[in-house]
Amino acid sequence: MTTIDDALERDQGIPDLDWHVFPAGTERDTFPAPSGGLARVRLGDDGAPRVVLVPGVVGSKEDFVLLFPLLAAAGYRVESYDIAGHYESVGAGPQHLDPPRASYDYPLFIDDLIAVLEDGGPAHVLGYSFAGLVTELALVARPDLFRSLTLMAAPPATGQVFRGVKHIGPISDMTPHRAAGLILWGIRYNLNRTPPGRIAFVRERLAVTGRDCIDDVVGLMMATPDFADDVAAIDIPKLIAVGEHDLWPQAQHDEYAARIGARVATYVTGHAPCETAPHQLVRDMLQLFAAAA
Repeated sequence: MTTIDDALERDQGIPDLDWHVFPAGTERDTFPAPSGGLARVRLGDDGAPRVVLVPGVVGSKEDFVLLFPLLAAAGYRVESYDIAGHYESVGAGPQHLDPPRASYDYPLFIDDLIAVLEDGGPAHVLGYSFAGLVTELALVARPDLFRSLTLMAAPPATGQVFRGVKHIGPISDMTPHRAAGLILWGIRYNLNRTPPGRIAFVRERLAVTGRDCIDDVVGLMMATPDFADDVAAIDIPKLIAVGEHDLWPQAQHDEYAARIGARVATYVTGHAPCETAPHQLVRDMLQLFAAAA
């Protein structure tokens, strides 16, 4: 007989909510990153160990609303920001680089993350989906800024990563613009049956985020370099956190975890454990942090 632990029970009781609202005491500012101003939120004692949560494509810092109070209550300084071209950081982009560039690329997102990490020192870092790829590349570039790495629903692949996605993988060899359009169609029409409060926020956010940025990011994910051996060589604790119904099959996540030396935590959910399994996710992240200490 399976015992339902306290974290799972708490996750099962999460109601629909207003995803704009962060916990009381959350600080907001605009961080001056290389690509421009990034909307940032932070919660917890200023001198506490840092946790930096990085959202993925068409995401935002609000994806982590439910993680903020849990990590702060555990004694951490938790932070997140909207990546360039997204939501409240929509004005940041390659046009602000020196010299300016024509499109969003991996170095842009990596350099922004490194700048955020340098503004406060080493941190436990979580990368969500596309941001998992960015955090891995930032780790390879600056391992001194990472205490641990959590990859949440990140592509466990290189090259054209959508080939491994369940159901649509065989038809995913298309232009980035068409692939992005397919992703956006699924989000707008709520194929995952997201609760009303959540889908309303997601659609509001999507109306702001630039299509050119989304196309560029999807293009990056369709040409992901192979950096797994470099990630494996860096001796910090690593966690792969995924839902049973993630976009990529469990076997691929397990294989990638073995390749980079990561532990795997799997939840009865989909591509967004931060929304539907936050208590379980934080429980496992805290175990990871303890291993880093």
